[in-house]
Amino acid sequence: MNDTSSSISAAEANLMRVESARYALLRRLAFAMRHQLVMHLQPIGMVTEVMERRLRATVPDLAQVHDGMTKINGFSKAAVQECLDVITWLAPEPGATVAFEAGVQECMTLLRSNFSFRGFTVRSEVQSMPQQVGKSAMRMVLPGALVALADTTPAPATIVLTARADDDVARLELHVQRTEGEVLPGGEQPYRPMNWDEVQAMARAEDVELRRDEGGVALEFPILE
Repeated sequence: MNDTSSSISAAEANLMRVESARYALLRRLAFAMRHQLVMHLQPIGMVTEVMERRLRATVPDLAQVHDGMTKINGFSKAAVQECLDVITWLAPEPGATVAFEAGVQECMTLLRSNFSFRGFTVRSEVQSMPQQVGKSAMRMVLPGALVALADTTPAPATIVLTARADDDVARLELHVQRTEGEVLPGGEQPYRPMNWDEVQAMARAEDVELRRDEGGVALEFPILE
């Protein structure tokens, strides 16, 4: 009975460790997510201001008004979709998959600006990788590894992503290349640094194998389809 209690306690402790790591990562990604949302919401306000000016005209050009309404409708749909997508970062859809290359690109798009401010260039050489992998695994483990890598690597530096696949796994390698140059102060981080134990905990929870060495990180994602 004591062994069972210990086993349950260990399982619960591991779950708490994983959940803590996910929370820390999402806190680090929050500003980047906000930037993504603002990018989709700003055009709505801009088009609305133009339409307001046109509607003040003595004889409004109805064709231009109709064009503006069409644009607002399109931008609104895109913004709603982006908001719904952000929610899936917080509450992943069970069993959701993503094409490996598309998943890498999504994470790169989210993080590139933030990393640039910190003195890091992130470059992907991942091409022609349609293999399906877990969407949650890609969204948690790759950004976690990139954030932890940047937190433990002096800037400036370039992080290069390369990949290859076989029948069962897609392997993603993150290589660090030190560069020369001056890095402007990027201000305080929005939350504490990520540590590698946390990234490893998330990787295990997502069935992703993570290996580290002096040159960078290797991640092996199981191919699901």
